[in-house]
Amino acid sequence: MYENKIKNIDLLQQEINEFRPLEKQELKEFKEYYRIGLTYSSNALEGNSLTETETKIVLEDGITIGGKTLRDHFEAVGHSKAYDYLYKIAQKKEITERNILELHRLFYYYINEKEAGHYRKVQVFISGAKFIPPSASKVPELMCKFVEKFCTLEKELHPVEYAALLHKEFVEIHPFVDGNGRTARLLMNLALLQHGYVITIIPPILRNDYINVIKQTQEIPRDNKPFINFISRMVYESQKDYLRLLRALRGE
Repeated sequence: MYENKIKNIDLLQQEINEFRPLEKQELKEFKEYYRIGLTYSSNALEGNSLTETETKIVLEDGITIGGKTLRDHFEAVGHSKAYDYLYKIAQKKEITERNILELHRLFYYYINEKEAGHYRKVQVFISGAKFIPPSASKVPELMCKFVEKFCTLEKELHPVEYAALLHKEFVEIHPFVDGNGRTARLLMNLALLQHGYVITIIPPILRNDYINVIKQTQEIPRDNKPFINFISRMVYESQKDYLRLLRALRGE
């Protein structure tokens, strides 16, 4: 059981804000550091076999890793491109349907160009879960309502709670034929960046905990609290890592 860390997050956020604004080189260092970390972890949660070091080699050197599938490489390259787009739109302080479609398109383009950036036309199922996502015919309307709903909720919720529920409800709709988990984590991080928080990573070692708290939001009796608490813990740990790196950059 994960405890809610929002109060701790608020305290660490004050510490982080004291270091701001960051120097241009510091911003670059953090962007590249989290490019590797987020790409590796988010893909690994879905079964990608590239290690963090191999992910770094693929993205920075463009080298193909022997013994790995083309899909492993395509997922790394695609996620990196979606990550760049994430930073590009983070300053706009809004999340649109077009943003969501573009994040998926960039991630999924090399895997399946035809499906990339398009809502699914078929029913999908989530392996290991009793929950069944809505029919494909309902997805466009649900996504339109999803964007409208979270435009309102943004003003009502703590940013971390908002980001967690954004992730949760997106996964519940499961709008794409594949790549929903990666897109959900990108969306969550977009929301966090827009509110001044750090990129948040879910370590692959916590995959079972992550899946279990998602299931609690989907199966009766539904309960969002464990998932919000889990995400708050991930944000808190990512903040601590960010401060550690920042102090090292400043020679403290």
